[in-house]
Amino acid sequence: MNTNLAPTYKKLFGENWILWFALSNSYSIIEPEFNLLLESYLKSSSNADFSTMISNDINVLESESISETLFNYLKDCNKLYISPEIDSIVLDTSKRHISKQYDFKGQTIQIYYDTELVLKTVHPALSYYCTETKNEVSATFDIYLKNDDLFLFKDQQLISQVSKHKYHLMQGKFIMQLLCTLHNKDENDWIGTFHGSTITDGNSSILFVGNSGKGKSTLCALLTANGFDLLADDVSPMLSEDNEIYYNPSAISIKQGAFNLLEPLVSNFKDLPIVKFNKTKGNLKYIPCTKPKKDHYPCRSIILVNYKAKSETKLEPISVKTILETIIPDSWLSPNPLHARQFLDWLATLEIYQLTYSDTQSVTNEISKLFKQLNKKV
Repeated sequence: MNTNLAPTYKKLFGENWILWFALSNSYSIIEPEFNLLLESYLKSSSNADFSTMISNDINVLESESISETLFNYLKDCNKLYISPEIDSIVLDTSKRHISKQYDFKGQTIQIYYDTELVLKTVHPALSYYCTETKNEVSATFDIYLKNDDLFLFKDQQLISQVSKHKYHLMQGKFIMQLLCTLHNKDENDWIGTFHGSTITDGNSSILFVGNSGKGKSTLCALLTANGFDLLADDVSPMLSEDNEIYYNPSAISIKQGAFNLLEPLVSNFKDLPIVKFNKTKGNLKYIPCTKPKKDHYPCRSIILVNYKAKSETKLEPISVKTILETIIPDSWLSPNPLHARQFLDWLATLEIYQLTYSDTQSVTNEISKLFKQLNKKV
């Protein structure tokens, strides 16, 4: 058989296998029965050999159908991953309609935006670092919309081009490049940027993920009001050098539905400006948080967040399959084979849960208890 289609890496999680295909930089989760058939198929020298290998359980006609299914599966998993041609697109400086500078403890970043709408993809979360003082610039970014695509340039080099509907991917790339500047790193040094928010207790960290509206940012705001520190909101970057999640200076974005809940807990909440991003997001407020003592912490757990009104607080183990189906679509993961292996090895060390909550005090107690358990196992 064509072993060129075989997965580059595979790792067992419980009963399921996670496969990674280098050609497409894609991850696939399969059940044990399918894995046995796939292994037999890849070991076979021909379709006839495959039929013979599984003939004790399956007749010839069925084996031909299974062989075709396996081939199509592998072909789909190996669709070529194509990086954008970063040298083929030149920066359009005519889009520099809005200029902002941000100071991060002595390092100044210049960002140009083309419209107020594009400004809202990055600026509100960083507005607390905005400065009127004109300093020497460490890096210059351009973000603009053209033909329904968002473009991100750093020092006049194209970094990302994505559909405007996938602005999360651009935000992730921007945060990664911002951290490259602040920490003197290259993009090739990062495993990826996860679409999720990370909280630390000063020893380790927990990554909270979930679909929009499920309450992960609100939960992080509650936890920061109760003694924990925000490491990253919405975009959580992981460095290959130490497999740790790094500090993202962005403020926490809070939807209008959580305003009443957070107002008595967050000082000066009423004074925070309201940002109208789009109809889907609605009105937002951005809560600035105190920087943690360190720039990075090991992440020991991923929690799928599910806010449910009037529910009991429940922290229940779930499968890695559920977590991957949540984080992969909106995360950027490096195509480097070393990073893919590190990502899978890291996943294997984590405790993975779903959290259902509504009560502020009980959910804080539950997360405090989990941090203590995680730290004891180190």
